[in-house]
Amino acid sequence: MVWYSTREAVMAAADVKLSAYMNGRVEEALDSASRMVEGLTNRPTDYFVPTIATRYFDWPDRRRSLPWRLWLDRDEVISVSALVAGGVTIPGADYFLEPANEGPPYNRVEVDLDSSSVFSSAGTHQRQIAVTGTFGYRDTSTVTGALAEALDSSETGVDVTDSSVIGVGSLIKVDSERMTVTGRTMADTAVDIHSSDSLTASAADTSILCSTATAIPQPGETILIDSERMLVVDLASTTITVRRAHDGTVLATHAANAGIFAPRTLTVVRASAGTTAAAHDTAAVVTTTTYPGPIVQLTKAYALDQLQQEGSAYARTVGSGENERQASGRAIKELEKRVTDLYARRMRTAAV
Repeated sequence: MVWYSTREAVMAAADVKLSAYMNGRVEEALDSASRMVEGLTNRPTDYFVPTIATRYFDWPDRRRSLPWRLWLDRDEVISVSALVAGGVTIPGADYFLEPANEGPPYNRVEVDLDSSSVFSSAGTHQRQIAVTGTFGYRDTSTVTGALAEALDSSETGVDVTDSSVIGVGSLIKVDSERMTVTGRTMADTAVDIHSSDSLTASAADTSILCSTATAIPQPGETILIDSERMLVVDLASTTITVRRAHDGTVLATHAANAGIFAPRTLTVVRASAGTTAAAHDTAAVVTTTTYPGPIVQLTKAYALDQLQQEGSAYARTVGSGENERQASGRAIKELEKRVTDLYARRMRTAAV
């Protein structure tokens, strides 16, 4: 199962430092939060994840729909690669995905009335239509660097050139294969502090001249020099600007030619979201699946709320004395309303 935010994003919002203890708590909260978002919107597990699959439908269906229309209900689709009815393949030119002006996602398939194709069954009505395609809400992504080394079809350690928008819980894509990120560890970027530069143990010393522009740390990446973590906040040519003593580490001096590390070795689950594991070449483009903003925001809000409630033994209150009451989470309620207005599935109770 996939989360709609990352461990790093929640920890940054909660302003807590990286630790094995907190990692487990945040991941548990993220999983719970993602499932709560799906429940709120009346969507199946991993609905907002673009998933390749074949799904089956009865025909005639129980709604007695129009004979040229198949309602997909909870199985909304982004694209269709094959449509089979009663054992007969319906050509792509003979059907429409609807609503054409709003999708994806598409909530129904309609046979072109100007074609000779029909929905049909062979034998009983059960599972007579098979739809193969990409199911879910949207298939949108952000390019985030490339592979730093070639991959065979079974490796689970993936080296990338940029980890700025990849976190634990991200769904990345290389060629046509998706992978779920379950861990990140530091890797040598092959970039050093320039031989003419160094860093003092001062929070005001935030500019680093790098030895090369190749694979240089990107804004948003957490880097490690010696034992101090730093957050990259800006980049200009071969100079990066950082926030010192990040993630609870301690300010220190760093000499010229000190190596710069970044969390670019990813531990992944291969062949995620219905894709197939394959070999990939060095420099293959890596993209990260992006989810709707309100979905991400509500997932983080739920996760943060759970972490705070756990810290108070689920007794978090506001006010005192006679005015003491349980914290209402009004901001979460507003987010919930926004998400349900935009993404909740409305139940159909009659044939259309």
